[in-house]
Amino acid sequence: MTARPALAEAVAAGADDSFGLAAETAQLVAAAWRRGLTPERQLTVSEWADANRLMPSTTAEPGPWRTGRVPYLREIMDALSTSSPVDEVVFMKGTQVGGTECALNAVGYWVDHSPGVILLVWPSLDMVRKNSRIRIDPLLEGTPAIRKKIVPARAKDPGNTVSQKDFDGGSLVMTGANSATGLRSLPARFLVCDEVDAFPADADGEGDPVTLAKKRTSTFRGRRKVLLISTPTEKGASRIEDAYDASDRRRYFVPCPHCGEMQPLTWDGLRWPEGEPSRAFYVCQASACGGIMEEGHKPAMLAGGEWRALAPGRGKAAGFHLSALYSPFESWGECVKQHLEAGNDGFKRKVFTNTVLAETYEDRADEPLEAAAFIDRLEDFGERLPEGVAVLVAGVDVQGDRLALEIVGWGRGEESWSVEYTELWGDPARPDVWRDLDHELARTFDHPRYGPMPIRAACVDSGGHHTQTVYAFSRERLERSVWAIKGRGGPGVPVWPTRPPKRRDGKFRPFIIGVDAAKELIIGRLRLEVPGAGFSHFPAGRDLEFFRMLTAEKVTKRYHRGSPIREWTKEKSARNEALDCRVYAYAALCGLTARGFRLDDEARRIAGMPLREPAGTSAPIAAPARPRVSRSAFMQRGRR
Repeated sequence: MTARPALAEAVAAGADDSFGLAAETAQLVAAAWRRGLTPERQLTVSEWADANRLMPSTTAEPGPWRTGRVPYLREIMDALSTSSPVDEVVFMKGTQVGGTECALNAVGYWVDHSPGVILLVWPSLDMVRKNSRIRIDPLLEGTPAIRKKIVPARAKDPGNTVSQKDFDGGSLVMTGANSATGLRSLPARFLVCDEVDAFPADADGEGDPVTLAKKRTSTFRGRRKVLLISTPTEKGASRIEDAYDASDRRRYFVPCPHCGEMQPLTWDGLRWPEGEPSRAFYVCQASACGGIMEEGHKPAMLAGGEWRALAPGRGKAAGFHLSALYSPFESWGECVKQHLEAGNDGFKRKVFTNTVLAETYEDRADEPLEAAAFIDRLEDFGERLPEGVAVLVAGVDVQGDRLALEIVGWGRGEESWSVEYTELWGDPARPDVWRDLDHELARTFDHPRYGPMPIRAACVDSGGHHTQTVYAFSRERLERSVWAIKGRGGPGVPVWPTRPPKRRDGKFRPFIIGVDAAKELIIGRLRLEVPGAGFSHFPAGRDLEFFRMLTAEKVTKRYHRGSPIREWTKEKSARNEALDCRVYAYAALCGLTARGFRLDDEARRIAGMPLREPAGTSAPIAAPARPRVSRSAFMQRGRR
């Protein structure tokens, strides 16, 4: 290893020119050999970032990077330094804690300080195109220390493209987790997998994308750096939680400004005055203290904090968990506000749990509901509507021999009352049963404050039986907000469409509603046990068969090309008309909301009205103008 530089130095000195090397060339050769034999300077990622990183103007705090602003990131970044013995870093995080910037600092450090091949994986190729422009380009172009090392972007030059940035001594390659080709294209010393919980379960049929990406680093074992970073998602299906549980599981402990006791920040320690989330504060969890920590204490607490491993000695994987409670960019009051806004809404609770608490959400929709349990909570509504009802809507399910109808009252916080459930027997191909339905929807119900309350909207299912008949019925009653709907399952379909259906060639089109989203919400609310926002009330006299229909479906999971798919299923012999009617009734409420109706505002308005005395001795809930046809009468009619 020493012969060649010695020879080159001799040539440079003019002692031997028999090799035909010019003195200047020999000096360059010698310098290159010396650089190659020089050990890497012991510089950490946080030191590099403090000295070199410039935040772009598009960020909340442009200008020089300051690790002191987010001191909890120092140890995470430094574990990605070449001098650290840590082989893999797992970062399970909430939002607004600087996780993405932590990864970008590591990338900049590797480009400048320890060049090699860097593989950066995002959930999809679309995200690669987006993040290359808004994340990577500002990092490379806005940091003087590395700008000059990047190959300039030129036409027909593959060295600087959307998915690849070559630099002195290495290359930054970006790919999507949905592309097996990108994941097995080349060996890499450095690997960053961002938002791993959004990765598909399978990459083009070749297996788990994280495993495929890690295989690219196997030849650098002992010198590689792997960073897995993500906000967690669902319990039992979260890659980042599994990786964190397999690590040394570090938590950030901060000192109480009163007693000095070190403790992690947890949701249980947060308090706020009733109705004033902006004044949220933290209570010391030390038994002998109980001191109050205000938002203004947070910077000093973060600066005095330290990471502590809850499961030390688990190999070289360092795991870090950090909730949004630590964020200097999001106050405790804002966290509380998100908590209150989520309420009992399963979807919003999941977002809050994932993004604020940085915890996985355990979906209880997979657990079956016991129909008989609802019999014990039936209520006597009396002869009038409950005072909390602010609007009435209806949901109609069309069967081959009848129409199932539920009339639902909704109040503040989407608390609900099942006013009536009935089945109108008759052949939907004939007009008789539709006249019965029309009279039902035209009824009014006596409210103790509002007076006669009409049904404001109704959704009628057109996706199964007698589609054209439903279309005709709805078309003639659109001014009464009687809407023909068609259910669509699957993730991402909103309960009510953001745009009305297009009428092509003058043909009538139904509203497409997200039945899976509605069922998730309804079943989640049926589990609530305390009246209030989201709670579901049912009247005395409702039979067990109704609740069997209401709880007939449950969530099952199947896998398609390795990706889990959630589906609502029921036993073949089970009836589910009551659940469908409630789904359509909730869709009707959402349809009103889309047209400007504000449920909570209406509830407050009605609550401010004086109580009304019952009107004479007449029935408070108006009887239908037409008698309903019983099932036995319908069967007799069919025999005739």
